[in-house]
Amino acid sequence: MVNMGQKMKRLRKENGFTQKQIAERIGLAVSAVSSYESGARYPSYEVLIKLARIYHVSADYLLGMTDERKVDISGLEEEEIVLVSQLVDKLREKKK
Repeated sequence: MVNMGQKMKRLRKENGFTQKQIAERIGLAVSAVSSYESGARYPSYEVLIKLARIYHVSADYLLGMTDERKVDISGLEEEEIVLVSQLVDKLREKKK
């Protein structure tokens, strides 16, 4: 089972961010991000929400309450949502 720190590190790397970039986006020191990723500290609720938004996953996913990764489509126009859905469908077809 992957812990929250490991998930945060994996998501950061998958998204091409450095710890410094994440720290700047959430308004904390790099040492805080490092502590979260190593499991030495846990983020506050506010920081957890910011991280979930940055990585486009749910807070439940970060907390390990679900293994489902969801894409946040809030703020997209209807046409953009359709395009995202079509892309997901195409990728699923490719895996079959």
